[in-house]
Amino acid sequence: MINYSDIINHYPDFPKPGIDFIDILPFLSNKEAFKQLIADIDAHTHCPNVATVEARGFLFAAPLLTQSKLIEHIIPIRKKGKLPYAEGDLHDVEIMKEYGADHVYYRLSDIAAGKPEGDTFYLTFFDDILATGGTACGIAEALNREVIHLDGKEYKVRVKEFLFIVEFPDLYDHDLINSIAPVHSFIKIHGE
Repeated sequence: MINYSDIINHYPDFPKPGIDFIDILPFLSNKEAFKQLIADIDAHTHCPNVATVEARGFLFAAPLLTQSKLIEHIIPIRKKGKLPYAEGDLHDVEIMKEYGADHVYYRLSDIAAGKPEGDTFYLTFFDDILATGGTACGIAEALNREVIHLDGKEYKVRVKEFLFIVEFPDLYDHDLINSIAPVHSFIKIHGE
């Protein structure tokens, strides 16, 4: 069994002092570690629809479409100007990151292309790193307010679970994020 903590790299004070940048890209240079990680992500995902944030989230979520028997659909969440859209389709979410405020976008049509269960599109929110929780909470709260109209029916959208490669458990509000959905991660990095 590969120890994932041995794969990642730490870059202190990048991109600014006080930030410990975690580089997960070394997984792309280690075929066995990457393969094992994708299998573990698949095993811990319980929804056919996975919402993920560019760019690193895409690298690790996309292989699930060929690997997983459950996962059928990836919902891309991107930065400004990266998603073409029809009128009323694009939704803007302001998020608070450890570096400051930012905006990301998703399309309702991407959610509607997924697979509902009953009257709900359940989603796994997947991202590379959980630090302050601003990205995860901001996006999940926005998604949970959505209603999809499809074939004359109304469907709720609900984030059922959060899944991360790396988690900084000392940096985020556990009560807030767990009030939305449970969290699972593969690597936990505690403060000094």
